[in-house]
Amino acid sequence: MAEPSIRPNEAALRELLDGPWAHVRQKARDHLRGELFAPVAGLDVEQHRDRVMEQLAAIAATEIPGYGFSSAYGGSDDVGASVVAFEMLVCDLSLMVKVGVQWGLFGGAIQALGTEEHHARYLPRVISLRLPGCFAMTETGHGSDVQRLRTTARYDPRTEEFVVHTPDDDARKDYIGNAARDGMAAVVFAQLITGDTNHGVHALLVPVRDADGHPLPGVRIEDCGLKAGLNGVDNGRLWFDHVRVPRTALLNRYGDVAPDGSYTSPIDNPDRRFFTMLGTLVRGRISVAGGAGTAAKAALAIAIRYADARRQFERPDGGEVALLDYRAHQRRLLPALARSYALHFAQEELVRTLDDKSRESFSDQDQRKLESRAAGIKAVSTWHATQTIQTCREACGGAGYLAQNRLPQLKADTDVFTTFEGDNTVLLQLVAKGLLTHYRDSFGALDPKEMARFVAGQFLGVVIERTAARPLIERLVDATRRRGESDIRDRGWQLDLLEDREKHVVEGLARRLRRTGSGTAAFEAFNDAQDHVLKAGRAHVDRVVLEAFVAAIDRCADPETKEVLDRLCDLYVLSVVEEDRAWFLEHGRLTAPRAKAVTEAVNSLCAELRPHAVTLASAFGLPDEWLAAPIALGAEEARQEEQRVGG
Repeated sequence: MAEPSIRPNEAALRELLDGPWAHVRQKARDHLRGELFAPVAGLDVEQHRDRVMEQLAAIAATEIPGYGFSSAYGGSDDVGASVVAFEMLVCDLSLMVKVGVQWGLFGGAIQALGTEEHHARYLPRVISLRLPGCFAMTETGHGSDVQRLRTTARYDPRTEEFVVHTPDDDARKDYIGNAARDGMAAVVFAQLITGDTNHGVHALLVPVRDADGHPLPGVRIEDCGLKAGLNGVDNGRLWFDHVRVPRTALLNRYGDVAPDGSYTSPIDNPDRRFFTMLGTLVRGRISVAGGAGTAAKAALAIAIRYADARRQFERPDGGEVALLDYRAHQRRLLPALARSYALHFAQEELVRTLDDKSRESFSDQDQRKLESRAAGIKAVSTWHATQTIQTCREACGGAGYLAQNRLPQLKADTDVFTTFEGDNTVLLQLVAKGLLTHYRDSFGALDPKEMARFVAGQFLGVVIERTAARPLIERLVDATRRRGESDIRDRGWQLDLLEDREKHVVEGLARRLRRTGSGTAAFEAFNDAQDHVLKAGRAHVDRVVLEAFVAAIDRCADPETKEVLDRLCDLYVLSVVEEDRAWFLEHGRLTAPRAKAVTEAVNSLCAELRPHAVTLASAFGLPDEWLAAPIALGAEEARQEEQRVGG
C-alpha cells in the first residue's frame, strides 16, 4: 500500500489538469448546471432532440459559442478555448456533438474556408444560432475517401450560379448532424466543375430549408432514424436535384470562380490545395479526442467511487472487502485511470499547438505534424474511451447496466467516436505515412548501407519531432544510458524503451516498403504491410503520450502530488509495455525475467495508487450533477461521512 504520509493535493491536481484554459473549464462547471443540463434517461427521440436544442439555445446566449471565432464578428479569437469548452459538455454527449456540428464544423468551415464577405454575412448569425447549419461532407459511397466525393457543383456562367447535384444514391450526403430537423443551411463539399474542367472538392454554402422549416425546392431530406446513441442529434441524409446557388456561395479562400467561369487558386497543385483545405478543419478531430477523453473520465469517476464504497465478501477478520481492494478490480480500473491522465496531457499539448497555429504562421511541415498528431491522439483516445467505459460498466456489475447510472448511455454515445471525424484504422495509417514521409525525405537518396549508418545516429532527430519537452526527455534518457541496466521504474529507461520500439518498427516498415516498385506493386506492398503500418502509428502515439505525461509532471509544483503522478505515469507506461510484451520479448528488448518484473510492477503500482484512486478521479473536476449516477453520488456521500467521522 502507499505510504500514509504521501497524499496528493486534489487542488494541485485540478490546477494541473485544468491547464491554460482553467477559466473555460470553470465557466462550464458554473453555468451548465440546473435542471436544463441535468442528464436525463429514457427520453424518446423527439423529446431528446427538443431538450438538446433548448440546451443549445441556452449556450448560444453565453460567450461559449464565440470562443473559436474572430472578434470582428462577435467571437473571442481563442480556438483553444473552443476545444476545451467542447470537452466539458459531458452532461449530455448529444449536446456535445450538436455544439460541435453548429460551431465547430458548420461555423468552423465558414471561417476556415470562406473569406471576409462570408464571415461578415454569416458568422454573427452562426454564433447566435440564428442560422443553424450542417456540415455535409460524408457521402453514402465515400466516407474517408473525401477526395472522390461524387456530389457536383457545376458552374453556369449564363446565370452566375453553381448547380449542386447528387448524381445517385451513393452520392447522397449521409449521417449529417442537424440535417434531419434543425439545419437551415449546409456547407456542402462537392466536385467543382467549370466548363469541362474538374477542379476537385470545394465547399459551398447551400440553403436547405425555408423560414418555416420546409425543405427548399430541389432539396430532399431524410431522417437517419434511431441510432445506438446520440439520439438528441438529428442526423439526416441530403440529396440535391440541380439546386442553384449564387456564385458567392462558394467558400473561396482556396479556390474562386470569376463571373465568366475562369478558376483561380492561390495553390496551383490540386492535391496540395485539397489537403490544405482539409487541414484547416483539423479542430473537429481534436475536439472529438477531447470529448472521448472526458466521457472516459466520467465513467472512471463513477466506477472508482462505486468500487471504493461497494463491499463484497468477508475478510478473515470478519470485515467486508471493498471492491477496489481486490487486485483484479484495481487492474481493471487503475491502468485505465493512468491512461486517461496520460491522454489528457497529450490532448492539452495538441490543443496548445492548434491554438498557436491560429495565432502564428505555420509552415507546411508544422501543419502536417499537427494533422498527424491529431489523427493519432484521436484514434487512441476514442479507442480508450470505448474500452474504458465497457470496463467500467462491467466493474459496476448489474448497477452499471442501469440507465440511471449513466454508463450504458456513455457507452452508446461514444461508440461512434471511433469512426467519425475519421475511422481510427485509417487515421493510424495516416500517422504512419507521416513517419514514412519524414523518413523518405531524409534517407531516400541513400543506398541501404549508408542509410543504415545514418539511421543509427540520426533517426530520433528526424522522425521524432522536437517538442518543448524534448530537452527534458533527452536528459532522462541520456542519464539512463550512461548508467546501463536500470530499474523498471526508471523514467529514462521507459522513455528509451518506447523510443526504441518506435524506431525499430518504422525502420523495418521503411525497409520493407523500399524493396518494392511503384504503381500496383507499391499498393500491394503497402496493403500487405498494413499490420506493420498500424503498429508504427500506435508505437509513435504511445511514445508521444508518455512524453506529454512526463512534461506535465515536471510542471507540478507540489512534491507529494508529484510523487503520486510519478507512480501514475509508471503505471501508464508499464501497462503499455505489458500489453505489448510479445513484441518486446520477440525483439530482445525484454528478457523473460524482466517481462515478469513489468507485470509485478503493475501489480505493485495498483496497490500503491489504490488509496489515491478516488482523489485522482475527483480531480478531473466533473460535477456530481454531470455524473448523475446514484452509485457514484451515494459512494461520494459515504466517503465524505467516513472522513468527517474519522477526522
